[in-house]
Amino acid sequence: MRNEDRIIYHIYPLGALGVLEAKATLREPAPLARIDDWIPVMERIGANTLLLGPVSMSATHGYDVLDLDRVDPRLGDAQDLSELSKRLRERGIELVLDAVLNHVGRGHPLVQEVAADPTSPRADWIAGFDPRSKKGGLPFGYRDWNGHEELVKLDTGNHQVRRWLIESVLGWIDAFGIRGIRVDAADCLDRQFLELLAHRCHERDEEFLLLGEALPGETCATLLEAGLDSATNYEGYKSLWSSHNDANYHELSWTLERLFGASGLCRGHLLQTFADNHDVDRVASRLVDQNHLYPLHGLLFSMPGIPSIYAGSEYGIHGRRTNADDRSLRPALDPRLLAGMAPHPDLPAAIARFAEARRTCAALRRGTYRTLRVESRRFAFLRQSPGQAVVVAVNASGNREALPVHLEECSGRILRDLLDPDYRLPIPQTGNATIDIPPNWIRFLATD
Repeated sequence: MRNEDRIIYHIYPLGALGVLEAKATLREPAPLARIDDWIPVMERIGANTLLLGPVSMSATHGYDVLDLDRVDPRLGDAQDLSELSKRLRERGIELVLDAVLNHVGRGHPLVQEVAADPTSPRADWIAGFDPRSKKGGLPFGYRDWNGHEELVKLDTGNHQVRRWLIESVLGWIDAFGIRGIRVDAADCLDRQFLELLAHRCHERDEEFLLLGEALPGETCATLLEAGLDSATNYEGYKSLWSSHNDANYHELSWTLERLFGASGLCRGHLLQTFADNHDVDRVASRLVDQNHLYPLHGLLFSMPGIPSIYAGSEYGIHGRRTNADDRSLRPALDPRLLAGMAPHPDLPAAIARFAEARRTCAALRRGTYRTLRVESRRFAFLRQSPGQAVVVAVNASGNREALPVHLEECSGRILRDLLDPDYRLPIPQTGNATIDIPPNWIRFLATD
């Protein structure tokens, strides 16, 4: 599958399957088997890629890894994951795993080996190893991730560490048939390691997706330059919800121009576009006006990038993190019951329409970006690919609006709304036209 054709559905399995607080023991049937219940949800909204993770054995939340090569017993075992991947593939859904390569937990065998013998030949596998100090209950100093002492950073500039980590990822390809990885904390990894990782994975599978996590405030361009296919678009994420709350589409327009405009930092590349994920507040909890869930998701599927939906958010469920606890972002969910408890039961159908329009329109998947008009609550931009153009026009007000635009690229043509085929917009030779947009809605006006 080409990466621009992907629509990602993201599940945090330890939370969604209700085993986050469970003891690390195997169960029958394995909780991973319950991912099958999510397949109809993915199919309904047009998702063709499942981002699942983390699944490696860990001490608590999945990112304090104890054994990169072993499936967490709270979820199942290698056979369970392999069979799940096969069932997904049979339904046309490719599996992408969360790869925690930057750090390990303090209980990892490597860390315990060095704690027992600071002269271990593997001591230099740990970034910032310092036998003269102590940290995090360990008899040596080390670098951690973002101030979290329970996460011991690996030295990915070390050739042996590189070989160890890359062989693990390649082993996942062989064992589980995965088609990509989300590289956790990719902005903290050694540049040459990322380049080698990308080379080895693409050598094995040229359409393998390497999606790098870059925290807010970090540039995605360096990850793309290192050979990754995509990176988390936190700038777009923030602009999506705050431009609606502040009645300020100028913010979103500025972000899209900065990233994808004529001189954009990431022009020609694909970033992961998302409204929320397992680390940030659910978008329904962020929005002041819940009606904005509809234009927001329309933008998610029409702005440049790979759209991603976090499990449960397609129904507008709420969740906020605190300074000390993010479990409310990662609740146990039964997809068979979601529709009945959903705050916004009509939202999945709208998302399905956006996804279908994207699937049938090459310009929405891979077209260039140009701003046409931006106002506080009205916004229009052009996506253009060889042989096709589509005008995206959005209205975040509670009233029907008329938005004037100038479209010299479409002069003399008739544009058809992919979401409402009965609506057609003739473009005069002057290129000047006015788009009628329903309240809190969006139009995808494409050339034939």
